[in-house]
Amino acid sequence: MLLDLFLGFLRVGCFSFGGGYAAVALIREIVQTNGWLSEEMLSYIIAVSESTPGPIMVNLATYVGSTQAGVLGAIVATFAVALPAFLIILGLMAVMKRFMGNPWVSAAMKGLKACIIGVIFATGLEMLWTNCVSMKTPDLTAIGLTALLAGVYFGARTIMHRKISPIALIGISALLGVAAYGV
Repeated sequence: MLLDLFLGFLRVGCFSFGGGYAAVALIREIVQTNGWLSEEMLSYIIAVSESTPGPIMVNLATYVGSTQAGVLGAIVATFAVALPAFLIILGLMAVMKRFMGNPWVSAAMKGLKACIIGVIFATGLEMLWTNCVSMKTPDLTAIGLTALLAGVYFGARTIMHRKISPIALIGISALLGVAAYGV
C-alpha cells in the first residue's frame, strides 16, 4: 500500500504542471484507478482541500494517504507529491537566469500556460458534470449554486472592475452550501 501511494503521488508530482488545480484530473485518475476513494468523497475532499491552508495537491495527497495507510501513508503520499517539484526547482534555479531570455524557452512556457488553462477548465467541467448533471436526477440545487457563484465572480469583475477574493468566494460558497443543504 505504501509503495502504491508513493508511486501514485510521485506520478502526480512529476506530471502535474501548473499547480494543484491542474493536478486534480491526474489525482482523480490515480485515486479512482486504485479504488482509494469514491467520486463523491473525492469531490468533498477537493472542496475541503481548497478551503484549507496549503497547496491543494499536498492537501489531497495527505488526506488520501491518511485514509489508506494512516499517518505513515499521509507522510509517504505528501513526500512523493512534493519531491519532484523540490528537485525540479533546485535544478531550475541553477539555469533559470541563463535561459529565460531564450525565445524557445519563452515559447515553451507560453504553450504550457495554454495547456494548463485547458486542463483546469476541463477538470472543472468534468466535476460540474459528474456532481450536478450525470446523476439519475440532476442536482438542481448544485447547478443553481454553481451558476450563482459564477454570477458573483463575473459580476464583481464587471460591476466593480476588480476580482473577488478567492477567500471571499470560498466563504460565500460555504454559506450558500449551509443555507441550501444544511437547512
